[in-house]
Amino acid sequence: MKKLLFGLTLLVLTSTWSLAQSTIEKEVYELSMNKWKWMAEKDIAKLTPLFHPEAKFVHMSGTWTTARELEIIETGSIWYKNTAVHDTAIELFGNSAVVWNRITLTAHVRGNDVENEFTVTEVYQKEGSDWKMLALTFSSVRDTHEIQK
Repeated sequence: MKKLLFGLTLLVLTSTWSLAQSTIEKEVYELSMNKWKWMAEKDIAKLTPLFHPEAKFVHMSGTWTTARELEIIETGSIWYKNTAVHDTAIELFGNSAVVWNRITLTAHVRGNDVENEFTVTEVYQKEGSDWKMLALTFSSVRDTHEIQK
């Protein structure tokens, strides 16, 4: 009887933990997808509270701060017109989450529309009840690249 009770307790705890983890993963996934939408819409009002003030953004042409990324988005010097997300993987580490998105990005840069394949790495940290993006890195990849889960 004790073994059965122990087994049931363990099952309930494991199920509860798995449900909580999948709920957090879903929350982070939705935040990541919304971020692409807000970047396309140049919605600085929604992006500003998401981006940690000391976050770093790594692009093909350089690395810059939150203030610079927001300026680039607002002025349209890089306009993230459309992001097609092909694959996503999320890992949780305590109050941090890492998101890998394999994307095709259509952007308007220096007067031209360009399309590139990337794996984008996003790092988030939970601060109070909000998630803050700490880093966003674009890695150029072939369209055959796969994210191993």
